[in-house]
Amino acid sequence: MQDRTALTVDRLFNTKDFDSKAFGPARWIDNGSSFTTLESCPSDEEVKEILSYDISTGQRAVLVAADQIRPEGWDKSLIIKNYDWSPDRKFLLIFTNSKRVWRQNTRGDYWLLELQNGRLSQLGGDAKPSTLMFAKFAPDSQSVAYIRVRNIYVEHVVSGEITQLTTDGARHIINGTSDWVYEEEFQLRDAFRWSPDSQYIAYWQFDTKGTRTFYIINNTDSLYPRLIPQPYPKVGTTNSASRIGVVRASGGTTTWFDISGDPRDHYIPKMDWAASSNQVLIQQLNRLQNQNKLLLGNVVDGSTTTLFVEQDEAWIDVHDDLKWLEGGHAFTWTSDRDGWRHLYLISRTAQDVTLLTHGDYDVINIQAVEEQSGWIYFIASPDNPSQRYLYRVSLDGNGRAQRLTPADAPGTHTYRLSPDARYAFHTHSNANTPPVTSLISLPDHQLLQTLEENEQLQTNVSVLDREPVEFFHVDIGDDVQLDAWCIKPPNFNPRKKYPLLFYVYGEPSSQTVLDDWRGKRHLWHIMLAQQGIVVMSVDSRGTLAPRGREWRKSAYRQVGIVTTDELAKAAQAIIKSRPYVDADRVGVWGWSGGGSMTLNLMFKHPDIYRTGIAVAAVSDQRYYDTIYQERYMGLPSDNEQAFKDGSPIGYANQLQGNLLLIHGTGDDNVHYQCFEALVNELVKNNKHFSMMSYPNRSHSIKEGKNTQRHLHALMTQYLLSNLMG
Repeated sequence: MQDRTALTVDRLFNTKDFDSKAFGPARWIDNGSSFTTLESCPSDEEVKEILSYDISTGQRAVLVAADQIRPEGWDKSLIIKNYDWSPDRKFLLIFTNSKRVWRQNTRGDYWLLELQNGRLSQLGGDAKPSTLMFAKFAPDSQSVAYIRVRNIYVEHVVSGEITQLTTDGARHIINGTSDWVYEEEFQLRDAFRWSPDSQYIAYWQFDTKGTRTFYIINNTDSLYPRLIPQPYPKVGTTNSASRIGVVRASGGTTTWFDISGDPRDHYIPKMDWAASSNQVLIQQLNRLQNQNKLLLGNVVDGSTTTLFVEQDEAWIDVHDDLKWLEGGHAFTWTSDRDGWRHLYLISRTAQDVTLLTHGDYDVINIQAVEEQSGWIYFIASPDNPSQRYLYRVSLDGNGRAQRLTPADAPGTHTYRLSPDARYAFHTHSNANTPPVTSLISLPDHQLLQTLEENEQLQTNVSVLDREPVEFFHVDIGDDVQLDAWCIKPPNFNPRKKYPLLFYVYGEPSSQTVLDDWRGKRHLWHIMLAQQGIVVMSVDSRGTLAPRGREWRKSAYRQVGIVTTDELAKAAQAIIKSRPYVDADRVGVWGWSGGGSMTLNLMFKHPDIYRTGIAVAAVSDQRYYDTIYQERYMGLPSDNEQAFKDGSPIGYANQLQGNLLLIHGTGDDNVHYQCFEALVNELVKNNKHFSMMSYPNRSHSIKEGKNTQRHLHALMTQYLLSNLMG
């Protein structure tokens, strides 16, 4: 009989014991008085139906049954990947048969269901399967626009008439979606916007000509290798040229906006309509990403005027916190210009700038703006950077922020507020407890209905033999206290000596010390603790923790330098202050930027770290992409020494301990080139190490049968062999 208190690699990756269920996708309807969501059909669990819930009455109704989404002649209903209602609620848009494009499944088939007569039709005319992207309704509900093979199309929902708006989409020209680096670093995938009056579409166009091509080699899917070309701008090289145009939804010539500056040395991370159908608002970053110009573009002639300029001595974080208010006469904005990331209200003329949030804390993001009642809702955690809570503050800038999340629910809280901010889908978890999603009322935060309890996961986790996660601070001197967590072995004995494994990231784009449920990676750490290993993680300065601008941007032009030094100091302080740590058995592991940090720690501090696993690591910062690396490091031409000092490859000759390198050969993000270059350097210096290549796997190393299990079994065995000896 299986021991339910113990974790194994097989339990984690070959069973569903610890799978987490997410609620939805859900959509607010009727201005937030009701919502719709997907639920399994009683006769077929794989097929989802769309149900509605009335919040005031609790009434549940099937809006779209399985037989309504079964195309004529098919023996099975469509498998809904995602869905959207038309603004008038007369049509349903279904996304299905999705395929992966780099990181996400953004390409697929779209079907349109006319609710009144039950007519179900596929969009795209003679399009090949799984070739449409980002279909969305016009505000007047009369048409749907989508991307097909790098061009923009509009299809009338009743007549089915298709109008092709752009025709120049080709190998180097991309309309309405983005190139690789914008998708990865600015999260720009859907790159076109309907005007409020449904008459125009504004869109990005990318020209990748001039961007050098990196070839990913697929050796496993055919008799001979297949080369996958990827226009990928590495640090200091030529970017794609991007520009913004607007075209009538009925067809015609595109008007291009007059945006000054070399389009290959500037970025346009954000664009949308400026609360009217006459102007668009364009955000333009310079290449160093320390200046953001907000430009108003005139639809008629393409002229632009500068509305507002945000500047920083380090870098500017691009955000989605711009919301138009007062009929388009003002907008919300996030900035850390005063040392903390705060909310501002800025007039359309930029003459009036009102600070909305006050105090020494960071606003993490805006959740909603409810103008009628005069409130803006946001996520923050003034007292504990590892947690997340909901606050609101008055739009007049005179009130103090009110915490709405109950004080007796520590951890991480995420919300999706209704349009009127009276209700929210609320998910709560912490490092010891899996997520529960519920429907709540606001501002009283009262529970109305539990939507997803994750009952089976909660039960399986509750019986595990484990110690609760301990959160603590590490004093590394000079009045610097770093956040950390610790997972101790069950039946921990402070008089014993235990091996210690650090989990690291250490880059400016994320943090590891978070009081939330981290899924199977967290459970794998608990499994290692059950084997007798103490597992810890520490966030140095320069990571994304909401501890103020100076904290977050202290690693500017020193990525891999400052953080390496501080994490090593933290390890020394922990070893000194915790007698149960065996200083001769200290290990470290990380993925991506965490893999790079693992290498830096192993090479620069071999006296501390004796064993390391680096997964998908950037061994040389010059091999990574322009937008990410230059944002934090500047250009190699003006920061050459720091690029060398922050790259682990230059210190490979100092390796002394046990090192396992792991990489996917099909990694489009951190290329296999990084792995091979480091292997060459280690071999040149006669350093012995272990390595594992996963053929044709991407940055996540999850493709293919049994991959996740194999990967974690490999890492487990390596750690047990080298830390438990």
